[in-house]
Amino acid sequence: MENEVHELLEMLYTMIAEAWGVPIGNEKCIIERDKALNLLEEVKTQLPLELAEAKRLVAARDEFIKNARREAESMRRAAEEHARHMVEEQEIVRMAKLRANELIETAEQRSRELRKAANDYVDDALRRTEEAVSTALDEVSQSRIRFRSAAGAASEAQSTSRQQIQRVSAEEL
Repeated sequence: MENEVHELLEMLYTMIAEAWGVPIGNEKCIIERDKALNLLEEVKTQLPLELAEAKRLVAARDEFIKNARREAESMRRAAEEHARHMVEEQEIVRMAKLRANELIETAEQRSRELRKAANDYVDDALRRTEEAVSTALDEVSQSRIRFRSAAGAASEAQSTSRQQIQRVSAEEL
């Protein structure tokens, strides 16, 4: 999904970069509004999908952590039960408690590592999404500024042409 948004943004960038220049300014260009708007609409459509994927990953991470805790608790209970059966022999009891604590520590460590990895992944996915949205917004803003500038210059030129035609018409009369 990340690639789809990236591809759409690349298409929009290419459309603007390859657009025909306007004779009155090097920084101005003409783009097909419908195509640009369609690409932006597709980006808007894809972003919620990426966010939904990030939420799904967070939910999966939480479920995994919950399962790891259940497994650790189950292991702990099993170790305690085993230790109770061997109460008569102190050495065995001591070893069982040691092993149960090791299992719990291992499960908790594994849970911490998985939580960190999931958090890093989700944070990275959200950061990339934020950057893509920011870049797209910057590009749209720049295009809009260039369009307004070009539209203003064209309007001024048209107004000047009308005034000249009116003067010539008035002189002929």
